[in-house]
Amino acid sequence: MTLSRRLLTRPFRHVWLKLLSVGLALLLWLVVSGEETVERGLRVPLELTQVPAGLELLDEVPATVDVRVRGASGTLSRVAAGDVVAVLDLHTAKEGRRLFPLTPDQVRVPFGVEIVQVMPSAVAMAFEPSASREVPIAPAVDGQPAPGYVVGPLSAEPRVVEVVGPESAVKRATEVLTEPVSVAGARTHVKQTVILGVMDPALRLKTARSAMVTVQILPAPLERTLRNEPVHLRHLGPNLRAEAVPPVVDITLRGKRDALGRVGADDVAAFIDLAGLGPGQYSLTVHADSSRDAGVTRVVPETVQVRITSGTP
Repeated sequence: MTLSRRLLTRPFRHVWLKLLSVGLALLLWLVVSGEETVERGLRVPLELTQVPAGLELLDEVPATVDVRVRGASGTLSRVAAGDVVAVLDLHTAKEGRRLFPLTPDQVRVPFGVEIVQVMPSAVAMAFEPSASREVPIAPAVDGQPAPGYVVGPLSAEPRVVEVVGPESAVKRATEVLTEPVSVAGARTHVKQTVILGVMDPALRLKTARSAMVTVQILPAPLERTLRNEPVHLRHLGPNLRAEAVPPVVDITLRGKRDALGRVGADDVAAFIDLAGLGPGQYSLTVHADSSRDAGVTRVVPETVQVRITSGTP
């Protein structure tokens, strides 16, 4: 076959495939052109880019803005969260209050979507020079130690941490807080690694995020002795009689002055548990209950003689 003949016949090679492609393109055009153009309101995230080094935002900036979009109904129905994003370039920001326009050109959209309107059309922001300094950690505690004990000195390691933020907020900072350390029922020192935080949302921690807090638990400063408290015999079996010798004891309490002053005779009970014991002579330990404001430090005597006899004639 000559070259001229091959050139004449080449346009007709795979003619069915070419006709199929044209048909599909025509069908796609008919589908797209047949879709209705609609508008829709969306709330989209606002991203801040190129914030100059050494500057800090003073105010809360809106996390989202409202936009009105236009496009084919099918295209808009496929728009997902994150497909449309408003981007605000802050490379021109300077110290003080500034107004930054927000236009449709600053909104990223998928192909086939048009931005009709952005609300608000401008965002006001205030900037201050960035600053940092070290402030002390202020440990916090939760709960009450065991009766007769009090919370003593608190310490943290490290003692200070560096906070960073707008210059005015850094100057106001006086302390860094910790999550509370539980001392409920404690009789010995408590150590716990806790998370650090600042109350001012404009501030942040430069490095440290946690600290080791030590809470000293100390015996309460004062004691008070209740004398001749009766010994109660608990859980005596049926048809049994019991007698304690001596029948009374002295109970020493420890606590704060105001707490000890509130303790009355009805708030303290000396007792012996006789559960499971039958007739006989026993030397048993005396226990004592007290109010939660004061702890029992001593019972004198610590043991008494208990005689259990049959109650039947």
